Amino acid sequence: MVRLLGALVGLGFLLVLAISLVTGITGFFREPPTETIEHKFHQDPKHVSFSFDGPFGKFDRQQLQRGFQVYKEVCAACHGLNLVAFRNLADLGYEEAEIKAIANQWAIEVPDINPETGEPTMRKAIAADRFPNPYANEVAARAANNNAMPPDLSLITKARHHGPAYVYSLLTGYQNPPANLPKEARPGQGLYYNPYFPNLNLAMPPPIAADGQVTYADGTNPTRDQMAKDVSAFLTWTAEPFLENRHRTGIAVLLFLLVATVLAYLSYRQIWASRKH
Repeated sequence: MVRLLGALVGLGFLLVLAISLVTGITGFFREPPTETIEHKFHQDPKHVSFSFDGPFGKFDRQQLQRGFQVYKEVCAACHGLNLVAFRNLADLGYEEAEIKAIANQWAIEVPDINPETGEPTMRKAIAADRFPNPYANEVAARAANNNAMPPDLSLITKARHHGPAYVYSLLTGYQNPPANLPKEARPGQGLYYNPYFPNLNLAMPPPIAADGQVTYADGTNPTRDQMAKDVSAFLTWTAEPFLENRHRTGIAVLLFLLVATVLAYLSYRQIWASRKH
């Protein structure tokens, strides 16, 4: 009896699977999937190489400092770095005095509480503070950006597929809409066409609009391409500050496993050498 019930249950599952398969195939042929406008005109990120690519990759500290300068002078007016503290800039090669000066001179002050009155107040940032958000809250952020919410950039390269390449492509991808772009997909008022953005149109105007927008302290030529690449590298560091440590650990583990494998094989040969198989 138990076997009979088990067989009936199994047949029932098979019947349900068969019905689902037939229904799916029928629906596919009746209403075949159509390519959306966004999918048709959307482009994959450009190919761009960075010093931290690959298992042996390392950050270029000079590039990270240039990228931080681009963030400070171009991006910080709209985008925060809520997970990064000023003191973390020591990893980029900044001295303690430089970090204190950067925090003290930061254009956006930090919310605080007056210890004497208990009232909310604002103060200059210190090295232990995280980079302050440029807006008081989401309502203020949307009101200043055509109802769009500027994302925090701390983890942006981990939150997007092909993160560094995506950021680089987005920054350098602003262009006029193609002639064959349907009217309903064309950017409306306050929107800008960018084929590297998922829905093609975004509210952020081109942040890097021209060569020379930033003057690099190390004398590097600040072309649009260079600035976009530098800030993409910097945002990779904010998202993965321990990337180099992970690379070193991975290489050490692989070497250990290789040595352990060789020793295990030699032990096997030594133990079983006199044994007949």
